Formats: sequence, structure tokens, C-alpha cells
Amino acid sequence: MFSHSPSYDELTASISEAYPSLSKQLQQIARFALERPNELALGTVAAVAEAAGVQPSALIRFANALDFGGFSEMQQVFRARLIERSGSYRERIRSMRRGTAPPPSDGGVLHQFVGDAVAELGHLEENVQAADLQAAARLLCGASRVHVLAQRRAFPVACYLAYALGQLELKALLLDGVGGMLDQSLRCIEAQDVLLVASFQNYSPAVVEAARQVHARGVPVVAITDTSLSPLKPSARVCFQLGQGGAAAFRSLVAPLCLAQALVVSTGHRLSEPKPARTRARPRTQPMKQRPAAVRAGRA
Repeated sequence: MFSHSPSYDELTASISEAYPSLSKQLQQIARFALERPNELALGTVAAVAEAAGVQPSALIRFANALDFGGFSEMQQVFRARLIERSGSYRERIRSMRRGTAPPPSDGGVLHQFVGDAVAELGHLEENVQAADLQAAARLLCGASRVHVLAQRRAFPVACYLAYALGQLELKALLLDGVGGMLDQSLRCIEAQDVLLVASFQNYSPAVVEAARQVHARGVPVVAITDTSLSPLKPSARVCFQLGQGGAAAFRSLVAPLCLAQALVVSTGHRLSEPKPARTRARPRTQPMKQRPAAVRAGRA
């Protein structure tokens, strides 16, 4: 699969590509690798296997499936990624490893959630590219209407986006599907519109299917999701992958809402940019018509 030592981005792209053909157990490892790369980088084979809920031999099979000679060779790619990051990663890693400590008391619950939220925001900053924000803002600014769709846990993200984009005086419509009218709402989306969706593991089937249908009709889709294994990614013109794991008992909305605010503000900045003045084309000078030779001779 690799003719050279791959970068972390190349490796994650290969994991996403190989994911559908992997066994169920190896797919479980793939999700762990993309959702919790720091733990995979630092742990022993036994520790990583326990955290991923698989046997150590499965980790070796997973590495071999990606054309690595063994787990340690693959792990070096994840470790190289850590070395490139800032020193603040140590605090983030410590917060991730808190799961081995005894459960916090009632007074420590808030402290734990704040720590987890800080770690989430760190992942958000690492995973979201400025170019993707610019591309999404460009699509939203140029759309006739922005249709926003999310369900279940992600629904508050959609509500905020529809409200805030409306405050920018964009035509933003929240697709809530009340009364079973979601299919009819989707049929009203036109080619010059944009569909903005959000969904995380376990993904809402209705949101995934809506993105697929709209994408098939040529309508741009902007997706907010967790990893490159998300079923929303194939349908998205721009796909924000927050790097969130699905193992926590209470999954936070801190990172998705922070991204939603950044997207709204980026869109607002783009709307405020002065539009380039159009230069009026000079009228083309018409060539003088030649008068008949008889007229010219008479005046001579």
C-alpha cells in the first residue's frame, strides 16, 4: 500500500479507504486509531488492545492489513505526529488517561467535564483546516438558501446554525422534519442552494440519506461529523472531521458548537468583504462606413 514511510495524513486516508473491506474487529481498531490516535501512539500493544477492546494479535493483523511489518512500525507514524505537536499535548494526554483513575466524586464531575472539553477543543483546532472554513463560508455566501439538518444529539448544532446564519441575513432554513415532512422539504432544495448537515456516531440514518440524495442531485453539501469513517464524508463538498471519539458515556457538544460559531463568523467576514468594482467595458468603436465612390467623386 505504501512505497515509502507514510505521513499521518496518508495513513488515515488509507485506513478510511480500507475500512469497508476490513473485518468487524479490524474496523473496531480503525475507529479507535482515528478517534484516539494519542493513546495508540503511547501505549504498548497490550494497553492499546485493552483500550480498543480487542486481542493484541488483532492489532498486528490490522497493521499487516495496511502493509506494515508489525504494530510498532505503524505506531511510529502516530508517534511522529505527536512529536510535531506542541508541548501542550502532554496535558491533553493526561486528561485522556484519566479513565484509569477512580470515578470522581460529585464535586469533581464539573472538573472532569471541563477537562474533557479542553481536550476536545484541542482536537478541534488540530483537525479543522482554515482552508475548509474558507471553502464552506464561500459556499454559504453564494447560496440562494442554506438548509440546515441534524437530529438527536446534533440537533442543537443545527438550531444554532440556522439562527446565526439568519442573523447574517442569509436565507437559512432549519429542516426539523416535523410531521414527517422531511422528504418533502428535501425535494424543495434546488441546485443553487446548500445543505448543511451535522451527525456523529451513531449516525442518524435520515441525515445520512438526506445528504446522499441531495449530493446526487448536484447540490453542495457541507458536513460536520467526527472522523473520516463517517458516512457523511462521501456526500460532502466540505467535510469537517472533529476527531471526536464515540466511547464517552456523555459526549459533549463543545467542539461542534465552537466549530459552528467559527463557521458563522467566517461567513460573516466574507459577507463584509468589499466586492470588487466592476470595470465598465469600453464601447467598441465602430469602423467608419466607406461612402460610395460616386459620392466621394462628386464632392471632390
